Amino acid sequence: MRCLVTGGAGFIGSHLVDSLLGKGHQVTVVDNLSVGRISNVEKHLDSPSMVFIQGDITDRDFMNNLEGDYDWVFHLAALADIVPSIENPTKYFDANVLGTLNVAEFARARDIKKFVFSASSSCYGIPESFPTPESALISPQYPYALSKYLAEELLFHWNRVYGLPVISLRFFNVYGPRARTSGTYGAVFGVFLAQKLAGKPMTIVGDGNQTRDFTFVSDICDALLLAAAAEVTGEAFNIGSGATYSVNWLVQLIGGPSTHIPKRPGEPDCTFADISKIKSDLGWSPSVTFEDGVAKMLEAIHDWKDAPVWDESQIEKATKKWFEYLG
Repeated sequence: MRCLVTGGAGFIGSHLVDSLLGKGHQVTVVDNLSVGRISNVEKHLDSPSMVFIQGDITDRDFMNNLEGDYDWVFHLAALADIVPSIENPTKYFDANVLGTLNVAEFARARDIKKFVFSASSSCYGIPESFPTPESALISPQYPYALSKYLAEELLFHWNRVYGLPVISLRFFNVYGPRARTSGTYGAVFGVFLAQKLAGKPMTIVGDGNQTRDFTFVSDICDALLLAAAAEVTGEAFNIGSGATYSVNWLVQLIGGPSTHIPKRPGEPDCTFADISKIKSDLGWSPSVTFEDGVAKMLEAIHDWKDAPVWDESQIEKATKKWFEYLG
């Protein structure tokens, strides 16, 4: 297949590019490198099967002038993280909503077979039931979550009105090698692994008994590929590990000293995906256990050698607006 991957130099996107090329597909990567890194796809730059184009999906002229015909469009380009979305919601809506509109219109102008969107489980907010099904109440708690959900709704509208063959995958707590190491305080794995490398204590939020549906990136890529090949359109599917794990267990698996920082508003005590729908409809199920996934992260720990090392005072400063607006 001829594939377009937006955000293809990012964490999940680059792993998807690896998977697509490994299966013999032709891949065009579009990334503005604001979050993604060229090093993530560097090994493929000389491949005749991959083309890398640096560009911004929020630039409508760029998208309109993007050449090529495609069978599958994987839309992964987005801005993530909670605090920056609270501080600058306009930037997030431009990237995640307007950018999605531009990619949808690009795809609509071509006879694509499938548009696969990387949605977010943050749309459920603080869920009332576990495991959480796709039919659960939608209740975004911060601008990032809202922007991702609005993008999903936009795509479903394009599916209903224009027949765009869309499928949306709601990711739960994705982790794996190459996870983002930006200067923004965010994903727990990046924070903890950088702290471990530096010999600093891991900063556990609250009592650490909160649990997360940590899902390994290779399982995410398998789901993306199955979704592209499936005949189903106009549907959202949860993508999770099939279980939920405490932060304390993660700290124990990583090993090392730890300390506790205040619990944060707007965060659920548990994330746990009901994945029965994608199991029955697409035949997907996760294959990487949490323990094996953490071991793989520790093998790749030097990926975080240049990541910021957060301590309690730095985190307090970085999350000030989080408490101010959501508290």
